Amino acid sequence: MKNILFTLAVTMLTLSGHAGSATNEAKQVFASYVELERKFDPAVADLYADDAVIKNVRRYPDGTSRTMSLPAPTYKQLVRGAMPLAKERGDTNKYSDVGYREEGGKVRIVATRYSELKKYSSPLSMLVAKKDDKWLIVEEISESKP
Repeated sequence: MKNILFTLAVTMLTLSGHAGSATNEAKQVFASYVELERKFDPAVADLYADDAVIKNVRRYPDGTSRTMSLPAPTYKQLVRGAMPLAKERGDTNKYSDVGYREEGGKVRIVATRYSELKKYSSPLSMLVAKKDDKWLIVEEISESKP
């Protein structure tokens, strides 16, 4: 009986360690994302998988919205090109209410993003997964305002 309980305890610790490691990896990806963005480093684009799903809902003052989807390679190119202009404009973000939830081996990161330049908050959702031995953003769903 003691052997069974010991084996069960070791198995549970191993599984919980695995679960924690995925969340820890996601935390590292998000920390890198925030740091690279803060430094206006175009390398932030390298945190996205080449097949990532990128969606942004643009909310207008009249209550209408428009959803845009971009192929990851296009988005990554836009991010790299936008960094000098963002730096010039002082276009920075702050993140709050950051949470992590495991979803089938991947980790969903949710946060509230506050635009220092435009003075509004909006939700941000990223899904992070291990691809070719590297943890990358495989989905980003965000909102923006004009």
